[in-house]
This record gives sequence, structure tokens and C-alpha cells, in this order.
Amino acid sequence: MKITIEPETEGDYEQINGLHTLAFDGDREARLVAKLRRTPIYIRELSLVARYRNAIIGHVLFYPIKIRTSRKKCGSLALAPVSVIPKFQNRKVGSRLIKEGLEKAHKLGFKSVIVVGHSKYYPRFRFERASKYGISAPFKVPDTALFAIELEKDGLKNCNGTIEYPIEYDGV
Repeated sequence: MKITIEPETEGDYEQINGLHTLAFDGDREARLVAKLRRTPIYIRELSLVARYRNAIIGHVLFYPIKIRTSRKKCGSLALAPVSVIPKFQNRKVGSRLIKEGLEKAHKLGFKSVIVVGHSKYYPRFRFERASKYGISAPFKVPDTALFAIELEKDGLKNCNGTIEYPIEYDGV
């Protein structure tokens, strides 16, 4: 199965919205992505689609966030959402999207990524529990579901603190 991974275009928005609605059985993630696209810090190169025969079958978004420490704010990225059309799940489409997104994020100068997700899925990409770095979420989430990855050595050094998600994440 030949899949290409590339940044989204404006012409992809409708397909991406449909993909999230189908993959998550509701439009919360589609509404979140639409809100984030309208912000000045949205980075199109970090919103990737997987195409198969010109149809979008997967999408991942990496979005700038901050980690508030006692002294400063550290920049990072949130990985969310990632979705794949159900009939293409378990075929490594999501894995390819995440791996290519992590590589692109590193090339763009980002030092870390944070994700809330499944404890058996994200460690395969070298994500570790965020608590290892002293990082916590601003909402209740099990320690086994909050992950961080350093894209470069010491990418989270002195960044222990609480994640600050942009207001667009509220209510989603």
C-alpha cells in the first residue's frame, strides 16, 4: 500500500474534518483543529495528512504549547489529534504520521513534544512518562497517559512544570 505523507492544504480541510468525525465518532477533534488553524501560531508544516490514492486516510497535528515552570515558560508541541480512517487502522498509517511529524518538528527547531494518550502506544516512539521530567497537565490525567519526548538531548531540561494549552483547547 503506497501512502504519501505531506502537509495539509486548504483544499484538504473538509476531508480532514470528515476523517476526524469518523475516526472519533463525533466532531470534537474536527472543531479543535478548525479553531487551531485560525490562530497566528498554527504551523501548517506540522499538520500532516496521509494520502492513499489521492484520498486522505490519516491526519496528525503538532501544535505549539508552553510548559510553565517556576521561573519561565518552555516552548513545546502538543501532539493531538492523530486519527486514521477505521478501515486503514492497524496498518502503521498513524505511526508514519507521528514519526514524520516528530522529524519535521525537530527540523523546525522544536525540542520536545507532549501527548495525552494510550500507555501501550506512545512509548514505541520513545515517549516517556511526562512525570519523569516533572511535567504535569492542567487537568486530571493518569500518570500513565501523559507523555513527553525530547527531540534533542536535554530538550526538556529545566522545563519541569505545568503544561499550558492555548484557550482553543477549552471545551474540546
